Amino acid sequence: MNETRNFPILTTDRYVLRQMEEGDAQNVFSYFSKDEVTRYYDLDTFTEKSEAEDLIRKWNEKFDRSEGIRWGIADKQTGGIIGSCGFHCWEKEHYKAEIGFEVHPDHWRQGVMTEVLKEVIPYGFQHMSLNRIEAFYDPDNTASKECLMKAGFVFEGVLRKAAFEKGVFCDAAVCSILKEEYL
Repeated sequence: MNETRNFPILTTDRYVLRQMEEGDAQNVFSYFSKDEVTRYYDLDTFTEKSEAEDLIRKWNEKFDRSEGIRWGIADKQTGGIIGSCGFHCWEKEHYKAEIGFEVHPDHWRQGVMTEVLKEVIPYGFQHMSLNRIEAFYDPDNTASKECLMKAGFVFEGVLRKAAFEKGVFCDAAVCSILKEEYL
């Protein structure tokens, strides 16, 4: 990332990808408080707005420490956050990072992530010097898989009982996209 540590703003036709602030917590809470959003997420369903404030703070601290970046997906018409997308588990010595995202159910199946990934993926390759972007998802989460495949990711397999989430061991499907495949 750049030396000035300015948070990069990306734009698409319908969205502004920007740093989230405490004032966005209510919107973030509005979707993380839904079981259908956290079903495949490694977080419990939120019960208080303060949990959204903590998550936003955590994402911003990772950016400040150059450990990752998480953009809020702001609707251009309303300015409200409808989801997020970004990079975590950034292994600079291996030129790779993991991508993650979520969207409010009111915006499912509307091409939000397809549009957003067209800006976020090249950012990772061009500005973070990534050679590999990987994604891990629950094998039952067909919507995430379809979205990633549409963005050019290649399915690599299933890691059996690779994660311990919400008190149970669970499988993790993995896919990736390489710089040479994307550019």
